[in-house]
Amino acid sequence: MSSSHESLSQEQQQALLEKYDPEAGTRKLKGVLGWVVFLGLLSFSLFQLYTGVFGMLTAQLQRSIHLGFALALIFLLFPARKKDRGVKHRPAWFDYILALTAVVVGAYWPLMIDDLVMRVGRLTDLDFYIGLAAIILVLEATRRAVGLPITIIATLFLAYAIYGPYMPGFLAHRGLDLQRLVQTMFYTTEGILGTPLGVSSTFIFLFLLFGAFLVKTGVGQYFNDLALSIAGKRIGGPAKVAIFSSALQGTISGSSVANVVTSGSFTIPMMKKLGYKKEFAGGVEAAASTGGQLMPPVMGAAAFLMVEFIGGITYWEIAKAAAIPALLYFTGIWIMTHFEAKRLGLRGLTDEEMPNRKEVLSKIYLLLPILAVIVLLMSGMSVIRAALWSIVITVGVSAIRKETRISVKDAIEALVDGARTALGVAAATAAAGIIVGVVTKTGLGLKLANGLLDLAGGAIIPTLMLTMLAALVLGMGSPTTANYVITSTIAAPAIILLGVPDLPAHLFVFYFGIIADITPPVALAAFAAAGVSGGDPIKTGVSSSKLAIAAFIIPYMFVLSPELLMIDTTWYYLIWVVFTALAGMTAIGAGVIGHWFRKLLWYERILALFGGILLIYPEGVSDIIGLVMFVVVVTLQFVFKENNKSKPLTA
Repeated sequence: MSSSHESLSQEQQQALLEKYDPEAGTRKLKGVLGWVVFLGLLSFSLFQLYTGVFGMLTAQLQRSIHLGFALALIFLLFPARKKDRGVKHRPAWFDYILALTAVVVGAYWPLMIDDLVMRVGRLTDLDFYIGLAAIILVLEATRRAVGLPITIIATLFLAYAIYGPYMPGFLAHRGLDLQRLVQTMFYTTEGILGTPLGVSSTFIFLFLLFGAFLVKTGVGQYFNDLALSIAGKRIGGPAKVAIFSSALQGTISGSSVANVVTSGSFTIPMMKKLGYKKEFAGGVEAAASTGGQLMPPVMGAAAFLMVEFIGGITYWEIAKAAAIPALLYFTGIWIMTHFEAKRLGLRGLTDEEMPNRKEVLSKIYLLLPILAVIVLLMSGMSVIRAALWSIVITVGVSAIRKETRISVKDAIEALVDGARTALGVAAATAAAGIIVGVVTKTGLGLKLANGLLDLAGGAIIPTLMLTMLAALVLGMGSPTTANYVITSTIAAPAIILLGVPDLPAHLFVFYFGIIADITPPVALAAFAAAGVSGGDPIKTGVSSSKLAIAAFIIPYMFVLSPELLMIDTTWYYLIWVVFTALAGMTAIGAGVIGHWFRKLLWYERILALFGGILLIYPEGVSDIIGLVMFVVVVTLQFVFKENNKSKPLTA
């Protein structure tokens, strides 16, 4: 393939990741300490694999050992200040103390389990101080590895738990003293050692390992080559490549920002070269990379949390429900990119710029592990077993050709990389456990839900709008897993109180929590894309929000009509729902961009937008009215096409 699409160097990618993704900002340790951390990360993975294969330990033991590993490694790898990242800065004296304290905290439950079970509900002085240390360490580790937003939210919730009696109006509660707060947070499975950390210490870790093994096979680059082979020659090909490869990357990446930097370093320069504006190129990549988190089967690991939070639902039901919304999301971006390319008269790639199609297709076997995950989960296999088998299948598939083969050294590196990726997730889920613990102990979830309902006057659309705003604000700067835990605990109960089933309500807040990554003012994925493209960050954020318009519409649609989630529907009605929704996305895309077969006039844009929204909403009368408007716009485009022939496409 031509070298004209020079992607960013590894150093540039790392610098961007560190700027916008705190989870990437680790020290580069050398010498003895480097080996200690290397062995620590390897042991972390081996512990998780051992319990995955031979059976998990009891909840408190599994979670506290997982937490101890994560906290100790975070204090050695993540500096207290951003400017201390890199090779030169070794851990400070207090980092060693914090890491040792983290080891003690992690080992406390395994060493004292008999005593702790015997005196349930009563804390000794040592119990109290260990529990207090756990809370402080989790907050500091989260600040370092994940960032300030979630740390501030968790701290505010702890303050709320203690100062409950002084709160105004419906927010007031009896309050928890420090003793009871520490007991809830570290000596029950309702706080730090709660469900979020439980999911991190089981399903999520193993899927992150699966992702690390996939990366070792070179599957990330393969996604780019496959996308180029399929979409490269089409109108505005590079932008479509970005969408396709980012959707695939999202299945193995748990971070929108990491997705932007890895696939964007390759696709954004290519888009700019063919004539896309910097902000549009960055917007396409940010919107597509963020959509990767909404894409089954993995969904940024939030699907595994959803199974635990909703209860009585299988992982497969969640992945199935998320399929049509994800399809509509990516179709929406694809359509708008296509119309923008037509509007600007942009070309696709030439033969010289394309990869060798035969060579690309000969490596199609690299997609087998991802297909295997889907098939194994469909078959009803447990998520842990499916993850373990997927890793085995990845190693087996990699052996087919020499250049993709995973050696023993590669396997060890994959184990270390997987553990490193899991550190931020472990810290984030532990902090999210603090939030969930306070919400359950104080009844805040129900109070906030009732407060939102009162504010919205009990009507569903205003309630959804307020919940959307809450999810967008709570999702700013939080990683996918923590983001879902916070939004589902605080925002989802309001929708559920209105009689909406649990799954649509949870997917609604999950969608908007994720979309916070491309919604200004704190659009981390868009800012990272602007870092690659050299465009203006806020304009890139606006551009990505516009491209992801589907993500702002679809959640409303599936709450009002759960048929979009394949709930209580027939196959023939489902085909109709998908057909009308795709037609609706086409019309909305044309309306937003202002171009279809030719430039749209102002009244055609209005017709296209309204017709598109009516088509997406799966309901008989709205579909018919939407279809009529759709046909009217298409007819107008063709009837008046001749009059516009003399005008250029860029008009």
